[in-house]
This record gives sequence, structure tokens and C-alpha cells, in this order.
Amino acid sequence: MQWEVVIGLETHVQLSTKSKIFSGASTRFGAEPNTQACVVDLALPGALPVMNWGAVERAIRFGLAIFAPIAPRSVFVRKNYFYPDLPRGYQISQYEYPIIQGGSITIQVEAKKKTSSYTYEKTIRLMRAHLEEDAGKLVHEDSTRMTSIDLNRAGIPLLEIVTEPDMCSAAEAVAYAKALHALVVWLDICDGNMQNGSFRCDANISVRRPGEKEFGARVEIKNLNSFRFLEEAIQHEVSRQIQLIEEGGTIVQETRLYDENHGETRSMRSKEDAHDYRYLPDPDLMPLIINKEWIAEIRHTLPELPDAMKKRFTNQYGLPGYATGVLTTSRALAVYYEQVVSKIGIANAKMAANWVIGELSFQLNRNRLEIGETLVSATQLALVLLRIADGTISHKIGKEIFYTIWEEKAIDDAAADRLIEAKGLRQILSSETLGAILDEVFAAHPHFVDEYHAGKNKAFNALIGQVMKVTQQRANPKQVSELLKKKLS
Repeated sequence: MQWEVVIGLETHVQLSTKSKIFSGASTRFGAEPNTQACVVDLALPGALPVMNWGAVERAIRFGLAIFAPIAPRSVFVRKNYFYPDLPRGYQISQYEYPIIQGGSITIQVEAKKKTSSYTYEKTIRLMRAHLEEDAGKLVHEDSTRMTSIDLNRAGIPLLEIVTEPDMCSAAEAVAYAKALHALVVWLDICDGNMQNGSFRCDANISVRRPGEKEFGARVEIKNLNSFRFLEEAIQHEVSRQIQLIEEGGTIVQETRLYDENHGETRSMRSKEDAHDYRYLPDPDLMPLIINKEWIAEIRHTLPELPDAMKKRFTNQYGLPGYATGVLTTSRALAVYYEQVVSKIGIANAKMAANWVIGELSFQLNRNRLEIGETLVSATQLALVLLRIADGTISHKIGKEIFYTIWEEKAIDDAAADRLIEAKGLRQILSSETLGAILDEVFAAHPHFVDEYHAGKNKAFNALIGQVMKVTQQRANPKQVSELLKKKLS
């Protein structure tokens, strides 16, 4: 409690356009180096930038989703600095007049104590979000000890999203980053692939004594492309700053990199201030004018947002908060769930939620697949659930059928019915048949009957277990229990 941590995040979101922000070059990932850089990206003399309106449209979608005002007029500037993979010698960005100012994102933070954990809610304010181009990429080759430059990324459209310094722990920073990542993927403005650099975070960190109004010296950690690295980097940097101050040292405003192999941050360069970049309006690009009609059109195309969907799932399907939170972690998962419900009816909506959150998610995680790659379609799962609901099969048999469809990679929608008939998995519902089976079990295990009459209740469950074994799980446990009570009495 001797120190207060102050954290703000700058997140670079690669927008999902097919071409770059100021040129017609492709944004496809994985091409051979320098095959997707045209004369504009290379800054050849006479080549002029032209605005990609698809990038603007995606920025507006984000602004509407966070309930931020969209600037009717924003300006592109030249951010001057030298870097080997920046052909122009400056980056085209926005500064004083960004396309989005304000807005907020509410996060759920998991906090841990020594013996317990709890969740709390917090709203993170956004300072701004602005459009800009990405730089190229330096490729350090260990074998030749040479550094190459790949300009395929030069000109990739980015939306840089900057928070207020509202976070005070690594847990809050990670919760915000995950919420932002889920939102931009939900809106379909970014593919969210962190390994490919589509979503990268810079963390600005400082510490101060509780009660102090002034912020401490700010250290920026660049290019964190995983939630784990973000958490580790912040935790290490906070410890480093506190230890340095307590030993009589001084925190220097600088940019650092996180070395995940050694679990530490390393100094990269002194941190520039805004005036160091000599921001100047770009004379090659007119101010960006956005009218209300276009904003209204984009608003009309927005998908249902996660918070609104959570409330609807609770009201329409009667789902608890935990279930709605899991089902809305991705738009694709929510769509899958509703496809299942549409086929089995709202009366079975809770059962569908349990299966999507349970069996389906377990299989996806075990096979490291996204919901779009599932091996059991919504139609196939719906038929399994219908057969459980109408008593054709038991819940346990339903799981076996689900896993068989998954392993077979079956493509027929009626796979559940095919497997039920082929393997003879229908439940035994005839009271006469079950009664005869009970007589067989009594005859084979008289000691269980004697133990039950002697007051040992565990013997009752043992008898049910024997019936389920004999019927190969095809008996209805509830029905067996009722018949067993009558026979034993």
C-alpha cells in the first residue's frame, strides 16, 4: 500500500481493409518481403497519398460502439522522426484533431486475495482514437548478423486507441485489453490476430505515493502482442520502478521493450515528447469531413453490441450473468448459440447454453479451434439436444453421440439420429421391460437388497448403477429410481 500504480494503454488496431490506408497496395499477411509496397508506400518522388474510406468507416463503427462523438472534421499530420523502416521520414497520423475523442469501455476485473477471488466492474475512459499508417518491419537475421527491411507493413491502416491513465494494476490493464480486443473483433473492424501484429499494446506506467496528485515519470513499454506478456511486463516494470526509487534512484522517462525470455524490460530509447515530433498538417491530404448522414448509415449497420446482447439473453432466455458473459465473448459464439436455440425452442434455451459453454467449448479448447472451426454444427448439436429433451436418449448417451460426431467429423445434419439407430441407443422406457431388468438385478445382487432394507441408503444407488450397467446407460435414471422404490417397498 506504499505505492500507487498508474497505467494507460495505447493500442494499435490493424483495420480489416483489403488495401492500405493511403494506397491501393494489398494488406494481405504473409506475402514475400517487399512485394506489397507500392510507390506511395515507398514514398517515391511525386507519389501522393489517397484516403481509404474503408478505414474511415471502420473507425466510425468503433466510435459509435463506445458511444463517443465522431469529429465532423479531423486533420492528418506529419509525425516527424527517423527510423529505417519509415520511408518518408515521417508518419502520417492525426494529432490535435483526431476522428474520435472520448468514449469509454466497461471491464470486469478478476481480483485475487490469498484465499479467495472476486470480480469487480470498472469503467475505463478513452482519451482519443485516431487513424494513422503503420511503419515497415525490421528483420534481424542471426545467421548473417544483418538487419533487413520489409516494407509490406508500411501503410497498413491503424486505429490507435489511447486511454486515460485510469488503470492501477496489471489485472485491470489485461481486462481492458481483452475487452477492447473482443469489441474490435465483434465489430469486424480487425481480425484480432495478435501473433500477426493486428492488435498491439504500448503500456505507459508510472508509480507514486498514495495521495500525491502529480504523476511519476512515465515509462512506455512498446509492442506487447499477447495478454500474458502485457501482464508480465507491467508487473516487472512496476517492481523495477519501486525498487529503483526506494534505493534512491530516479525514474527516467524512456521507452523500453519487454524481453519475454528473461522476464524483464530493457531500455530502448529516451521517450520523446509531442514537440519532438514536430507535428505539421499534411499538405497532401485534405481535412477529413464526415457528415451526419454517413454516420447514421453506419450506425444502422452496427451489430447488436455485447452489453445489449447480454441483457437480451437474460430477458429472453432466462440465462444467468455467468452464462451471458461466456456466450458473448465472441459474436460467432453468440450466433452459434442462437442458431441452436432457434431449432430446439426457448424452453430448452438453458440446456443449450450449458452444452455450448460446457461440451462444445471444452472440445474447442482441447483442439485449439475457434468456434468457426467447430466439428459439430449448430444443427447437429440441436438434434442431439432434441433427442435428450424428448426422452429418446439420456443425457450421458447424448454426450457420447456428441463426441462421436466430433471425432467422425460427420457432415450430415441428422448424424444424431443415424447413430442412435445404428448403435441401438434409444432409452428403454417400457415399465414392463425395466421391471424385468430390476428382477434380474435383484436376483444377481441380493446383498444390495438386504443392505437397503437394513437402512444402508448407499445400496439404493448401487442398485441403480447395476441397472444402468445392464441397460448400457439406455435406461432413464429417474424412471429407474421410481420403479426401484416401488419394488423395494
